[in-house]
Amino acid sequence: MSETTIASGLMLIVSGPSGAGKTTIARRAEEALDAVFSVSMTTRPKTAKDREGIDYYFVDEAAFLAHCHRGEMLEWARVFDHCYGTPRQPVDAALADGRVVNLEIDVKGAIQVKQQLPGALALYIEPPCEETLLSRLRGRGRDDEGVIQRRFQEARTEMQKARDGGIYETFIVNDDLDAAVAEVIRLVEARRATRPARHA
Repeated sequence: MSETTIASGLMLIVSGPSGAGKTTIARRAEEALDAVFSVSMTTRPKTAKDREGIDYYFVDEAAFLAHCHRGEMLEWARVFDHCYGTPRQPVDAALADGRVVNLEIDVKGAIQVKQQLPGALALYIEPPCEETLLSRLRGRGRDDEGVIQRRFQEARTEMQKARDGGIYETFIVNDDLDAAVAEVIRLVEARRATRPARHA
């Protein structure tokens, strides 16, 4: 029986501040690459709009912490009163199938994931400038000016952490959405081309 060559799986980490466009870019690249979206686990209450296993895996805190203690999370953090994290098993399964796994995460989480999966490709999406970022945050029409300014300052801090962290291979400036998406796709395909394929 002849062997079938299967492309090696790849973890793709996409980070960026609120308003940079990372979710739009990541989802478009995900579709083009036939990638798997990494679903997070959380202890926050499930809303009527939430879909179990698609938006999040919803668990209580005891179950969440049990996963952590068993080493079953790639990363996790407590945000205010709730825990959020990335279960390892679905990621490992998708990577074993040769898939690209798309993980949208903040800098702290990206550092944790890179410690466990050093071969992951970590990309950071940036706005063209701080003025553009502030304009985009205002353009959402979701928040009052006080909240916008807080988000803006958080974004500035996050961008500096990303620069100082040393884990992102490439910083992509989103001044042209189509070009940014194309660059993510190019970088993923280039990385996969340099990784050894496995045989089925």
